[in-house]
Amino acid sequence: MSFSVSPAKIPIRDLDLETTARGRHRTRIAGFMSRFEYSRDPLFRMAAAGYVLNQWLVKPLVPSTFLRGHFNDLLLIPVALPVVLCVQRLLDLRKHDAAPSWVEMALHLSVWSLICEYIGPFWLRHGTSDLWDVVAYAVGGVVACLWWNRPTHQTILRQQ
Repeated sequence: MSFSVSPAKIPIRDLDLETTARGRHRTRIAGFMSRFEYSRDPLFRMAAAGYVLNQWLVKPLVPSTFLRGHFNDLLLIPVALPVVLCVQRLLDLRKHDAAPSWVEMALHLSVWSLICEYIGPFWLRHGTSDLWDVVAYAVGGVVACLWWNRPTHQTILRQQ
């Protein structure tokens, strides 16, 4: 049996946070449960593997400007955001296990762009500021958010 519920149409009063026997948290939606898998998310795993492969195998062997300069920047949001959100969840700063929202992605994109492209290069005198890096972060973030919030990913499981 398959269930489909649009998260945008769920009243706030139907959302409930539960702590399981193992101390993990999950969000229940009116008798159903939906959960983002953080480090077990397939996009996170593929992006992390792509980063490692590009950093240590491809970049040294392939003389490509894109692979050397911007490919890893595309992977910033898909790799870093699940880790940061998981830490926020463990510290109880994030109150749900839903997929990352567009607002969460945009907030982290802004903070990381500011740190990596302004504070680092200008204040710490480390690295170079590059607007194309910010564009790559944004493209990776948009693709990741489309993936995380696609209708087929919004699986709702029956409460046991």
